[in-house]
Amino acid sequence: MNAALSPIVLQAAERGGWHGALDVAFERRGDRSTLCHVRHHGPLRLQRPLYPEGDRVCHAIVVHPPGGVAGGDSLQIDVAARERAHALLTTPGAGKLYKAAGRVASVAVRLTVARDSVLEWLPQETIVFDGADARLALDLDLTADARALAWEIVVLGRMASGETFRDGRLRQRLRVRRDGRLEFDEASDVRGGSDWLAAAPGWQHMPVAGTLIAAGVSVDDALLETARAALADYGTRAAVTRLAPGLLAGRYLGPSAGEARAAFAALWHAVRPAVAGVTAQAPRIWST
Repeated sequence: MNAALSPIVLQAAERGGWHGALDVAFERRGDRSTLCHVRHHGPLRLQRPLYPEGDRVCHAIVVHPPGGVAGGDSLQIDVAARERAHALLTTPGAGKLYKAAGRVASVAVRLTVARDSVLEWLPQETIVFDGADARLALDLDLTADARALAWEIVVLGRMASGETFRDGRLRQRLRVRRDGRLEFDEASDVRGGSDWLAAAPGWQHMPVAGTLIAAGVSVDDALLETARAALADYGTRAAVTRLAPGLLAGRYLGPSAGEARAAFAALWHAVRPAVAGVTAQAPRIWST
């Protein structure tokens, strides 16, 4: 069944690009969190839900069969956790943003988290090819007592082939709202070959950067110390900050996508019991 097209997808259609949309929702039925709604348009799919942690947590894998997003293409992913549901979503591999060819590529993710529910968005990294022109957006909309864990990891250039980000542009936006009120809003605009890629307050010659957000948990001193201890092995490449009483941010800036994933997985293991009320169990797809 086709999803209703969002403005970002309609804009891509007008540009003649390849556009896709995925709209999914989870609800609580008895003791089980269940996938209750799936609509898609174009090249986005959701694989069959899994329950490696038992009925309480529903795991799902978002699949984009083409594997990459070219200039002019657009993807929109909307995920909702309804009252008392708990869902975890990830991806089977790295996403890719290809060379722009004069057109902008867009990927937008919106997470809506209802009362007493938990939503975890834990995709693998996005590789930004040299010459790409891309916009990435992640929006978290939570009710008063909803909780969320989400991360995004970006790699500038194809490191395996020695490619650097010498040309192109990457714009990112991350927003967190609670009951409609904006709690956190961060935007960045990185241009290939710019001084910002080498600057001390910028990327410091590093090709990989990431942000992890834990929202809806009381970030007291004990949790903050637990989170910092989880990143102790990564030195200055990873850190954690209390942005607000109910908002924790982890950061990574370093040389390796694998290390970024490992650092965020360690931080996720440390804070998930406080955020979600359960210990962490990594999705099986991460080890395949």
